[in-house]
Parts: sequence; structure tokens; C-alpha cells
Amino acid sequence: MNLSPIAIAHAADAPASASGAGGVLPFVLQFLPLALIFAIFYFLLIRPQMKKAKEQRQLIASLSKGDEVVAGGGLVGRVMQAGEEYLQLEVAEGVVVRIQRSAVTLLLPKGTLKKL
Repeated sequence: MNLSPIAIAHAADAPASASGAGGVLPFVLQFLPLALIFAIFYFLLIRPQMKKAKEQRQLIASLSKGDEVVAGGGLVGRVMQAGEEYLQLEVAEGVVVRIQRSAVTLLLPKGTLKKL
């Protein structure tokens, strides 16, 4: 069988069969950058926010009578009565206000109000 150089050239340029090509590795490599970006977002943004929210929930749950706190808006006072939803906060001698527990942003060390 005598093949011409043109026939050999056309046969060499024929595309490979699509069956069996590829596999799992190219599929994994396509989604690897996406998974990497998600991991970066999780460790830099999501996880610290979840940790901070958990600490805030623990702070609010642990409030009791006598604690010195800072509420949202900068209101500073001593907890006089702690209910499930609200706190009675003494901001000055004889001045008691009622605030929501969720308004508390910071627990102060004991004796801070005397220094102010």
C-alpha cells in the first residue's frame, strides 16, 4: 500500500478520540481555585465574626446584679436588676434606666465607675 505524503500528513493531524480523555483530575483542578477562595474567606472573614458573636452572646448571658457595663451609645452604669430581656442600669445616684440586654457592648472591671 503506497500512501502519499499528503495522506500521511492528514492522518497525523487527526484529533484524538474523546472517549477516555479527561478523567477526575481536570475536574478537581477546575474547582480548586474556587475552594481555595472559599477557604480564605472562611478563615479571614466568617470565622472571626462567628467567634466575636459567640463572645457577645456569652457576655450578655452572664450579666448579673452589680456588674459595671457600657451600653450602646456610651451609656455607662451599674446593673441594679437583671431580667431575661431587660436590665435596670443605675447611671447616676438615684437615676435608673431600663435597657435591653442586647444593648450592652462591654463589661467593665469592678471599680471603674468610682474612677469616672
